[in-house]
Amino acid sequence: MRWEQLFADLQAEFDEAEAAAERGELGSRRRAEAGTVRLAERLGGSVGRPVRLRCGPAGEVAGVLTATGPDWVLLAGSGSRDLLVSIGAVDSVAGLSRLTAPPEAAGAVRARLDLRWALRALVRDRSAVQVVVSDGSVHVGTLDAVGADYVDLAEHDADQPRRAGAVRGVRAIALRAVAVVRTLAPGLD
Repeated sequence: MRWEQLFADLQAEFDEAEAAAERGELGSRRRAEAGTVRLAERLGGSVGRPVRLRCGPAGEVAGVLTATGPDWVLLAGSGSRDLLVSIGAVDSVAGLSRLTAPPEAAGAVRARLDLRWALRALVRDRSAVQVVVSDGSVHVGTLDAVGADYVDLAEHDADQPRRAGAVRGVRAIALRAVAVVRTLAPGLD
């Protein structure tokens, strides 16, 4: 009978030591996992929430986070304006939930849904846009084409459609300099 009690006590001590070690590892494991989360994934946990993104000299933008890509986020801004924001331009984010989107596999399809892909959708749309670059300057016009590392903007007044007579010139903007692309509602801007 004493042997059974001794073994039971030893088993309880072993179980407690194992549980304590596991609790100690849990915090370490969480910190290590957090160290692998990218900003796009962190933002992905807040889709549907209002957020504010500080983009250095390009300023702060706010809206409801509607979608994320590997290097961009899309906000529904005030009125009918959408804001396409380059993750590379984001310095800080306010309004995030405690959730983080699960990391997505870096497959061939996901990799193609980058900022160039999002900008090509605006090229197809032919809407007037404001392109805010990383130094804070703003250029208005219609996106004409997206290259490997640049986007062409046909510059014209926001209230004019893109017609040959309205275009003052074409500006090539390096993708690394694109901070925010804001769609403009015809007649309201």
